Amino acid sequence: MMDPARIKDLIENGLVEARADVRGADGVHFEADVICGAFAGKLPLARHRMVYATLGELMGGEIHALSLKTLTPEEARERGVAVAGQP
Repeated sequence: MMDPARIKDLIENGLVEARADVRGADGVHFEADVICGAFAGKLPLARHRMVYATLGELMGGEIHALSLKTLTPEEARERGVAVAGQP
């Protein structure tokens, strides 16, 4: 079973200055809010691919499903989305 904290660490270590909030109680289905400046100017699909790249082979294996909300820091502020570690 996968731990949300491990997914959070992989995302935050794989994307420069990213902050993630990962949830999932059953160990295979997860939701994540990811805030990262590197998302600026990228379409949602490209942002999701960036996150998936940090998880590698875990996607489709230990992580059966991952629902993503990907925002730049500016978008997060505009929408009032807070993620631990983000001002």
